[in-house]
Amino acid sequence: MLSQFKIKILLSCCALAFTACHAENSSSRSTQETSTSAAKSDAVSSSMQKYKAEQVAQFNEPWAITTLNDGRLLITERKGKLQFFDPKTKKKIEVKGIPQVAYGGQGGLGEVALHPDFAKNRWVYLSYAEQGQGGYGAVVIRGKLDLNQATPQLTQIERIWTQVPKFSGQGHYAHRIVFGSDGKLWISSGERQQFNPAQDMQSNAGKIIRLNDDGSIPADNPFMTQGKIAQQVWSLGHRNPLGMAFDPKGQLWVIEMGPKGGDELNKIIKAKNYGYPLVSNGDHYDGKPIPDHSTRPEFEAPALDWTPVISPSDLMFYTANVFPKWKNKAIATGLSSKAIVIVDTTQTPVKEVQRLDMKERIRGVAQTQDGSLWVIQDGPQAGLLKMTAP
Repeated sequence: MLSQFKIKILLSCCALAFTACHAENSSSRSTQETSTSAAKSDAVSSSMQKYKAEQVAQFNEPWAITTLNDGRLLITERKGKLQFFDPKTKKKIEVKGIPQVAYGGQGGLGEVALHPDFAKNRWVYLSYAEQGQGGYGAVVIRGKLDLNQATPQLTQIERIWTQVPKFSGQGHYAHRIVFGSDGKLWISSGERQQFNPAQDMQSNAGKIIRLNDDGSIPADNPFMTQGKIAQQVWSLGHRNPLGMAFDPKGQLWVIEMGPKGGDELNKIIKAKNYGYPLVSNGDHYDGKPIPDHSTRPEFEAPALDWTPVISPSDLMFYTANVFPKWKNKAIATGLSSKAIVIVDTTQTPVKEVQRLDMKERIRGVAQTQDGSLWVIQDGPQAGLLKMTAP
């Protein structure tokens, strides 16, 4: 596919490996050609941001991480624990009052996010899978985080959003949460491995959701005349959007798992349809082809797609100075790729500019107050890593 060719030429790390191998195995090349090849390799190497990573702690199936202003962390574990962690003392305390979650498949406790005015109102937002009539679905709640006791506790819990309908399967919840600069609450909702809900406006699965911080519906959402469920929707035609972040200019980006090939980075535009399952730059797992985005121009095409896939799990934009070559760039974490992928969304076309081989599946990433990065691995006994400049 055309998209496969594009992504191959965009992978700078692959280009570097090819250059080095090609020069090493071609002993008959002239001195001038060898010097030119070495110079190109040095130029590519110098454009790469250097870093070091140190493991600080371990967690059991961590899924999301966020930082408080004082440097302490909140980390969710899929089996239903919210951990309050102090990097200075290495002390880990389980937050009490977390609702029961439906653990299994891809389900469990998911995202944790702070209200923009958390310092004053103490609202913490959580997403998780629940079991109910018809099967399973994602929900978003909020509660007040009480840190005035020896054991932190979530109180005054309110339900903010419910994924409808419920389905029998336990995959593709997505349920990432992010706040915009205007205080609106954004939720990524996966299509639950059911395909068609992504195009069905009577379901909020396979959509990007926009709400007020209390779960009410903003008056300027685009589908206000199509029913109560559709009123939540900002964009549709999404598969499994597992990363969601605003860039420094306030533009929302979403990274999502494609099927067999075709992982996508999408620039989210009001009322746009991103095409799944009618189009994708990947194919079904059984080998049945899906028409490419180029065949249906009425659907919004991804800004960047990956085949082979990276299995994206989280997304953020780096805004500090510790890693200057990553400043204002997107940082995506990968599961099957065991990678952190750096993407420049300001280029035309959007371009992957660096890939870090992390040796382990990576679940999430967050920027610290000092500009370093917290990284969580995936699975049991997963490491919490701190990434700093060398």
